[in-house]
Amino acid sequence: MSQPRSSVPRPVIAIAGLGIESSTFSPARTEAPAFHPQRGQDVLARYPFLDPGTPLRTAAEWRGALVGKALPGGTVTASAYADLTAELLDRLRELGPIDGLWYDTHGAMTVEGVDDAEAELLARIRELIGPDVIVSTSMDLHGNVSRELVHGSDLITCYRMAPHEDAMDTKERAARNLVDLLASGGPRPVKAWVPVPVLLAGEQTSTRIEPAKSVYAAVEEVEAADGVTDAAIWVGYAWADEPRNRAAVVVTGPAEAAVAAGAERLARGFWEARHDFAFVAPTGTLDECLDAALASAARPYFVSDTGDNPTAGGAGDVAWGLQHLLSRPEFKDGTGPVAIYASLPGPAAVDAAERAGLGATVTVTAGAEVDDRHAGPLTLTGVVHAIRHGDRDAGTEVVLKVGSVHVILTRLRKPYHHEHDFTDLDLSPRQADLVVVKIGYLEPELFAMAADWKMALTPGGVDQDLTRLGHHRIRRPMFPFDPEMAEPDLTARLVAPSDQPLTGPDE
Repeated sequence: MSQPRSSVPRPVIAIAGLGIESSTFSPARTEAPAFHPQRGQDVLARYPFLDPGTPLRTAAEWRGALVGKALPGGTVTASAYADLTAELLDRLRELGPIDGLWYDTHGAMTVEGVDDAEAELLARIRELIGPDVIVSTSMDLHGNVSRELVHGSDLITCYRMAPHEDAMDTKERAARNLVDLLASGGPRPVKAWVPVPVLLAGEQTSTRIEPAKSVYAAVEEVEAADGVTDAAIWVGYAWADEPRNRAAVVVTGPAEAAVAAGAERLARGFWEARHDFAFVAPTGTLDECLDAALASAARPYFVSDTGDNPTAGGAGDVAWGLQHLLSRPEFKDGTGPVAIYASLPGPAAVDAAERAGLGATVTVTAGAEVDDRHAGPLTLTGVVHAIRHGDRDAGTEVVLKVGSVHVILTRLRKPYHHEHDFTDLDLSPRQADLVVVKIGYLEPELFAMAADWKMALTPGGVDQDLTRLGHHRIRRPMFPFDPEMAEPDLTARLVAPSDQPLTGPDE
């Protein structure tokens, strides 16, 4: 146990981090601009709880270094990672001495030639800021937690809800725990880490339903115990093939026995529920889902085109789903069921529709520029229904009415999670018969809007059938890849404080 420290009445805290989910099963590559990095005091504007006059803002002197978050996608290029991390470290160096660092990251960033990128970057940050600075790390529950990442962090936590309705609450908790520790002058927390050999998709572990709902309810119970500061369960990220990818539990706090007992309780709860995890919605082939939607009286009926979900790391331009939808005879006639499809990137198609203008009939080709493994580029003829410029992700969006399907085409890939994403394009999803979205579980606004929905198990870089993707670098045995595996060792590993050497295997 490290020695108590002197309290810091108004500590200086830096904020830094890079975040992305990177599918190694997608051919896409992610470059530096995709992270939309913010620098200096602009970093503080990301967090409402650090607005001027808020309690946390006044409790410390906050200094932004660099924070960048990218839409989930493919592996980050070595050059992008080198450029972003070099600038982050340079800006951190320019801030001068600090007492604490809030490491705001995700946990599922795969980089060319680098395993465990978040831990590697934190180790470089540690070399710069020194061993005495207290680090609080906040993550997505779909991140991966290696022993090295736990070692480099003094406090570490993640979201407790999927969908992530508590994202900002989690970040605030990470910042508040850091401020409280610095103000108390107490010793570095004990950290109990338990790797759990389970790797499941987020759509199978949503906290909307059991068993995840109860598994995650136990987190707050553990956190409430005497001697515990924070507790967290990570599902891990299923669509990357790295040794660190698996579920994990970390509990932190001043009392070793309480922290270890809490971590083991949460790890056992997750492991014992492994056979009960199921998809958050009824699933089927795309045809089965479309048949169900058309036969149902529920409107609007949503179908998730899951295999190319851009918010899980899909390339976003797999044309297979849209090709299948447009081939259905029900939608050939403009008087058929009203459908919306979101979305398919096609820069040349967007340009052609923009040149033609609203109301024009155009023939364009889109999709399969990045991921053409399941279908080639799709040629479609339709009427230009809407044109919109300036979207943060898409750049320019165009809607083509093809038969009775309103197809959203984009310059760059974009997730469609909010009602305004559609109404901004003169579309009325509530009045549609069918809305097909490249997504996994429906985000809150869509979930609230849907009268009914199904998840179509479609191909792509985030295929929900994990066992057919071809993982070969994850640690084995691993459930569900090895369904009859023996009981794992779920005893708590007490990870050395960040100011002490780390020894032993990463197990």
